[in-house]
Amino acid sequence: MLIDRRNLLALGVSSLVALFPPRNVRAETGGLGERMGRVESFESLQALARDVARTPFEPPSRVPKRFIELGHDQYQAIGLAEGGTIWSASDLPFRVAPVHAGWLFPHPIDLFEIGAAGTRRLSFDATRFTYPDSMTPPDPGEGDQLGYAGFRVFDRFDVERDVAAFLGASYFRAVGKEMQYGLSARGLALDTARLGEEELPFFRAFWLERPAPDSGSLTVLALLDSAGTTGAYRFVLETGRSTVIDVSASIFPRTELPGIGLAPIASMYLHGENDYRRRDDVRPEVHDSDGLVMRTGAGEWIWRPLRNPAEPRISTFSDATPRGFGLQQRDRSFAHYLDDGVYYDRRPNLWIELVGDWGRGRVELVELPAEDDMTDNIAVYWRPEVPPLPEQPLSIGYRMYWGTDMPDRLPAPARVMATWTGVGGVPGEGRDPRIRRFVVDFSGGDLGRLDDGSAVEAVITVSKGEVRRIAARPVEELGGWRMTFDLDPQGEAPIDLRAYLRFRGGALTETWLYTWHPDDV
Repeated sequence: MLIDRRNLLALGVSSLVALFPPRNVRAETGGLGERMGRVESFESLQALARDVARTPFEPPSRVPKRFIELGHDQYQAIGLAEGGTIWSASDLPFRVAPVHAGWLFPHPIDLFEIGAAGTRRLSFDATRFTYPDSMTPPDPGEGDQLGYAGFRVFDRFDVERDVAAFLGASYFRAVGKEMQYGLSARGLALDTARLGEEELPFFRAFWLERPAPDSGSLTVLALLDSAGTTGAYRFVLETGRSTVIDVSASIFPRTELPGIGLAPIASMYLHGENDYRRRDDVRPEVHDSDGLVMRTGAGEWIWRPLRNPAEPRISTFSDATPRGFGLQQRDRSFAHYLDDGVYYDRRPNLWIELVGDWGRGRVELVELPAEDDMTDNIAVYWRPEVPPLPEQPLSIGYRMYWGTDMPDRLPAPARVMATWTGVGGVPGEGRDPRIRRFVVDFSGGDLGRLDDGSAVEAVITVSKGEVRRIAARPVEELGGWRMTFDLDPQGEAPIDLRAYLRFRGGALTETWLYTWHPDDV
């Protein structure tokens, strides 16, 4: 799951890459290509995925060697030709730009269009691209092997900047009104918590449903494949202040999948206000996301700040019938990052709202050590208590919100805006470095209606140790309330902390969760 992102920001999609064994096995083997050409609906794709799951897995093919061996600058020199997008000469509300295969994207995908006249394959077309003088364009024979690596989506309001991209394994991403890429989603995660043994499913083929001229959405179908499973996916994409993607998926396992992760998200966290242990950077903070947010089946809101740990850590949050989860970038101040190159303050959030009853299971958070911001070291997903089995497929649905805005209809308790940690105790009294001070800032909800004289309580529980000097007070400069306390670990074992602000017996804020480790100091 530790994914190298170096140089990919320049692609405009910051995509992630899956590497497979170098076998040249075409997707068309055994009539699969012909059957893919007959897919005309999500239902027919589900039937295809079910049948593919009953056959041996075939790794994807590879493009001609000379394109794999391209360096960064050479690959970047391949441009999109004028009129090179799909539907460029139409009055349709979307444009789709195929991405040239090669360099870090050695495996071609099959691309189709579903229209009124049926389904047609969008074969590789070198005229969609421009090539530098130093590069010989692909000949027809190479074109047959080359194919596309993925695609980017543009809407009618901006044909220069893409709003979504599907590129690399089963990764995809989108932007909000800030038009800024950041974290990524995946179609499926398999054994992510088994470090070094993760299986990376990939989208073998995509189908673009030709939208009507007055349509506000674009529908994309995708066939997922891997050694352990196949899957049929439908993505319905709508743009606006937030980009909303409705996902329907049917998973058809080839083998048992005890380590399955549904609706997975990948992000990057290097350091922030609560994690200065490894900081040696001119930028005060560096992260695409600063916390995990979750709404439980009981309606409780949970916030868990992210960390860059000294060693891999896996945290689980058990629940039944969860309502949603996601990764967010709540710190929106440029002054807190001082990065005028990639603007971490503009990174989108991703909120995933689960549709239907997902049963019992857990949200699983994987945090891996990272040395720089070119590594996606954070993963989160839903892990069902009862995983799907061969001949017992699983169908799920969820809605994704990409951007800085949460859906207006959701209840909005006061949110955690920042977590600060440092040495505790009282200055001038010989402070013990083992005592840890925690400062948690809250904003929003009903906090603005309360003043310093209100009976607001800081409710704090810990699994071990002792909590001292508890306080809760409004801070005008922050436009919210601040909770402070000291933790005496009284040992070297990790400690789970849980806290929120309460008024007259009711919770004012979401619940703040944290795990203190001895090596955090």
